[in-house]
Amino acid sequence: MTKTLVLCDCLGSQNIDADRISKASGLTCSRVYSSLCMDQLDSAAKELQGGNAIIACQQERQRFEELAEELEIDSPGFVDLRDRAGWGVGEGAPKMVALAAEAALELPMGKSVDITSEGTCLILGGAAALQAASELCDILAVTVLLESADDIPTDRRFDVVLGRIKHVSGALGSFKVKFDGLQQITPGGRGAFGLSDPLNGATSECDIILDLTGETALVQAPEKREGYLRADPGYAAAVAAATLEASQLIGTFEKPLYVRLETSLCAHSRAEQPACSNCLNVCPTGAIISAGEHVAIDPMICAGCGSCSAVCPSGAITYDAPPVDTIFRRLSTLAGTYRSAGGTAPRLLVHDASHGNEMISLAARFSRGLPADVIPLEVDAISGFGHAEMLAALACGFAQVDILISPKAEVDVILPQAELARAVAGETAVQLLDPNDPDMLCDLLDEGASNPLHVDPILPMGSRRQVARLSAKAIQPEAEVITLPAGAPYGAIVVDTEACTLCLSCVSLCPSGALGDNDDKPQLRFQEDACLQCGLCSNICPEKAITLAPQLDLTDAAYTQKVMHEEEPFACIECGTLFGVKSTVEKITEKLAGNHHMFATSEAAKMIQMCDNCRIQAQYHSENNPFQGKERPRVRTSEDYFSKRKDH
Repeated sequence: MTKTLVLCDCLGSQNIDADRISKASGLTCSRVYSSLCMDQLDSAAKELQGGNAIIACQQERQRFEELAEELEIDSPGFVDLRDRAGWGVGEGAPKMVALAAEAALELPMGKSVDITSEGTCLILGGAAALQAASELCDILAVTVLLESADDIPTDRRFDVVLGRIKHVSGALGSFKVKFDGLQQITPGGRGAFGLSDPLNGATSECDIILDLTGETALVQAPEKREGYLRADPGYAAAVAAATLEASQLIGTFEKPLYVRLETSLCAHSRAEQPACSNCLNVCPTGAIISAGEHVAIDPMICAGCGSCSAVCPSGAITYDAPPVDTIFRRLSTLAGTYRSAGGTAPRLLVHDASHGNEMISLAARFSRGLPADVIPLEVDAISGFGHAEMLAALACGFAQVDILISPKAEVDVILPQAELARAVAGETAVQLLDPNDPDMLCDLLDEGASNPLHVDPILPMGSRRQVARLSAKAIQPEAEVITLPAGAPYGAIVVDTEACTLCLSCVSLCPSGALGDNDDKPQLRFQEDACLQCGLCSNICPEKAITLAPQLDLTDAAYTQKVMHEEEPFACIECGTLFGVKSTVEKITEKLAGNHHMFATSEAAKMIQMCDNCRIQAQYHSENNPFQGKERPRVRTSEDYFSKRKDH
């Protein structure tokens, strides 16, 4: 069923060409209303009842959702044409068409799990904690942890314990807390309450932690840990806000599953030898831990920043809320529809939902608004928009990619990803914007693209690695090998053939299969397309003969195996079977023959130059056979028994 775009010019403050939008986007457009959220609300109700409606207004989204609820119908879709295009600079019709086409895409819903909080709350601190406990005890099951017995109140509406927290793990609905010096109150008797003996290593569980100590947080990235609330006890407004938020954290909640992990693709480790740890290095919440040859992700702690998916070289971790191919579809739709509607050389402005939307809205209402060629793209996680997505945007037809940095963005992840994209597409292809106010944002965007790219658009499909390589070919069709910065997930290896002994330990441990051997002769082979630059081969090489060379080979040679090092095999001196490497066998013979007690004689030394089967045969038949036992006893016969009988 065709979707209907419900248009409103917001009291005539913007020009909307409904026919042009309909023809270029394929959507059915309503007539252009003027005050759909006010005196034309009845018309809005009729449009909603028609089904499959997309309201071209985000400002009054709540009002239209409430209207749909009153009508007992599904909530409509929404797209912001006014702040993003109608109130901008220049002719905004192509951008409106592109935004409308993107809003009409059928996108998969993100996965989630239900978490339950029964309202068990641990409050930390002093006087502020006791005050918060008195306010929350009628709603939550409250326990206050104090450090001094002098602060113990007589109020028994909530529990009070003494001690120190040693460790905290978990998140909303599943916190696990370990205490040292834990003492519980003995409520009976006159005078001050008695205390139990201190207990170290005591553990307990709770659903919510309200930290009013004003000290260092007990968890990594506390602002991203659901259920862990923090406030400065000296700032009453912050304490009140945290207390109110804690009171709402009871019931069943949906927890998005932000990322997906394929352990079989993970290149974290092999045979207890370290390799890739990119995700461990960038995860701000500590949700990722080492689990042997791969990593493990705690979905309850994961805050969905997307950093791990951006830096994962193998695709073992992918952003899944929604899947990464959703971003590629949106990019292709925006760029393609913009061009089909008559626009040329669009620029992409990537932003998050909170900071970015507010900045764009304020720029539209109180400043000049976005230029007509700047198409905004809202993403759930800025740091998850990595080099593959940046290159895909450029290869889809965007002349430049601008990333609007938010205060909560993981800049230490975004910077190297942008640097990697620039190494492929040019220094000006990707820009990071960090304006102080909406006017500055307009100033930065008004400068335009300093060196706009002109690329024959592609359709980005496949994994992030595949899309990045395909995009690089589209951006630099004449290039063969592009040098990349250190730490890039693409590249070759350099083998010191003088040092390499062809032990092939690197082949047996390579997690991606980039390194291979030859069953017929001693060879070390390498396929660049499969190399993750994880560093395991260089770490495991006993001769330190392998170094990494970050680069992107865009030729077909990257898909084939090439011989990095080979030598002549050695022929067994007994049977002629080829085994080992000739130079290695000769070196071992020279070093051990006559110098080691096991190879002191010439006959023993020859065993070094024999294959496995012949060596065993030679050892078995040698004079000092290590497998030889005592002389076998003579077989006893009937005569032996008869000779011992007295009657014979």
